[in-house]
Amino acid sequence: MKYFPIFWAMGGRTVLVSGGGSMAVAKLRLLMKTEASVIVFATRAGKDIQVWADEGRLRLIARTLRASDLKEAALIYAANDAAEDNERAAALAQAEGTPVNIVDNLEASDFITPAIVDRAPVTIAIGTEGAAPVLARAIKADIEERLPTNLGLLARAGKVFRPLAKRLISGRKHREFWAEYYSETGPRTVETEGVEALPVALDALLTRHVNAEAAPGRVDLVGAGPGDPDLLTLKARKALDKADVVIHDQLVAPEILELARREATIIEAGKQGYGASISQEKINALMIAHARSGAHIVRLKSGDPAVFGRLDEEIEALAAAGIDWQIIPGITAASAAIAQIGQSFTRRGRNASIRFITGHDMKGFAEHDWRTLSRTGEVAAIYMGKRGARFLQGRLLMNNASPDTPITIVENASRPQARIRVTTLRGLPGSVADLTGPAIILLGISSRHAALAPRHEVQMDRAL
Repeated sequence: MKYFPIFWAMGGRTVLVSGGGSMAVAKLRLLMKTEASVIVFATRAGKDIQVWADEGRLRLIARTLRASDLKEAALIYAANDAAEDNERAAALAQAEGTPVNIVDNLEASDFITPAIVDRAPVTIAIGTEGAAPVLARAIKADIEERLPTNLGLLARAGKVFRPLAKRLISGRKHREFWAEYYSETGPRTVETEGVEALPVALDALLTRHVNAEAAPGRVDLVGAGPGDPDLLTLKARKALDKADVVIHDQLVAPEILELARREATIIEAGKQGYGASISQEKINALMIAHARSGAHIVRLKSGDPAVFGRLDEEIEALAAAGIDWQIIPGITAASAAIAQIGQSFTRRGRNASIRFITGHDMKGFAEHDWRTLSRTGEVAAIYMGKRGARFLQGRLLMNNASPDTPITIVENASRPQARIRVTTLRGLPGSVADLTGPAIILLGISSRHAALAPRHEVQMDRAL
């Protein structure tokens, strides 16, 4: 992030604009919406600026900017038509230590002005670090269409009522009160009874929330999917938005954790095969302790929590402690991997079943029905199989599997850094030796590599 977005208090501040042409007018349309005192310095000012000055919305000084003008300025915009005039204004600002924006000169500016969606006091700023202003405008237009025009009105009413609500309720009750106001009570009241009915509706809503019993703590066991945030379910997104505490595995993508509330407590509770781990007992204790304090917990697991996620152990611990819970499924990594290689797990005439197996268990390398897996046409998705690749190969060959059995390995399925390797049982150990990310081994499946090559890193094993 090259630019850090902030909202600057403008009340009682002075903003200077150097220039009187069309570029200055564009900036002034935004600046005049603020509470700042705006002063324009221009030897020649356009008609719009003259009108605004006559209306008292800004002050117009018919000369160029001087160093003495900068003493009380909070911000300066250099919006002259001539580049040399902007350079002069910027030099004066920089000498005084005043932040300056030079219109159409990103590199020399101290700050940039984002595209703005205005539902005051609700303001949404959209920035692309100057890389794609057309994209910023498109995003602005999309948000403008989605936000109701009365949102600002609801926010202003809520702002007046906020001190009373804060005195009477806090924590989750406080959030639930405001969520209900903005999503249901407020819009419905304005639509059916008008703005004047908002104070009574707010008071009734607050009374109901104050008198309601505090909701007990609960745990949502949520599947985060294989890594691509777009593959997260809508129900999982809603759970993250409401959670007080998020307890997540190491494999959960940072982009998904960004979807949690900023105020939420984020706890990494990683378990890594053959590596440092937090014990399952400690994870259970964390969930129970936070839930007993009344918190809403999201236990966030990579992929689907019901697939090699030790879900039963966590449910049993929660149930024994009397904690309410629910499962929110996610897309398991195998589903993302098979989609990424353009294949199907089942095919008429080839296989009527698919096995999801793990490469290791609590005792070490996992044992399976190797005789069945070794048959021609069998298909399996093997999780956590990198370290046990040679063991898997040996067990299958011992049970008469063909060395030419097709295998596709997908590392970091669904993520931008995904890699696809096409090999055979003969070349399996060597094909996973240098992989560092989570990988799914697809036994009996070959990638449609020719079609996917332009979009993914597809590597053909030399053993083929």
